[in-house]
Amino acid sequence: MARPAKPRVVVSKCLGFAPCRYDGSMIADGRVRRMKGRVEFLPVCPEMEIGLGCPRESVRVVLVRGRPHLIQPSTGRDVTAAMRRFAETFLDGLGRVDGFILKSRSPSCGVRDVKVYGGADAEEPLRLGAGLFAAAVLRRFPDAAVEDDERLRDPRVRKRFLKRLRGSP
Repeated sequence: MARPAKPRVVVSKCLGFAPCRYDGSMIADGRVRRMKGRVEFLPVCPEMEIGLGCPRESVRVVLVRGRPHLIQPSTGRDVTAAMRRFAETFLDGLGRVDGFILKSRSPSCGVRDVKVYGGADAEEPLRLGAGLFAAAVLRRFPDAAVEDDERLRDPRVRKRFLKRLRGSP
């Protein structure tokens, strides 16, 4: 009998795969490291993929006419269109994917805890929401197991995520 294929999991590249965070750092995530032999990881850094470089000026989610945009406050650069194009192209090309582990609080990858501002220079966020890449993931893969690195610290969340990866209800 053939062994079942390993679950395919898209993971934020900064979670142990490359030093690609805005400040040039990498996060040594033990939970991700322990999964390496059991899943096929597909690491990605959307901000690097759209040419922001490393290290880079930070970006933030800003509402512009009521819609979330990805803005670099120090330069005023709006990289929303580039991020949306990248997300669409990348997600279109994935084929079978079982789950996503994305970087919490990231303006591109945060699943639910990204600060959303009313302006590029606003001091206080209006609310929390999803980053631009993560929002595209949630729309495109509503049935996939999707979590962020912070929530996976909770044993119950982690157990539920792993069950979903293996196809259990």
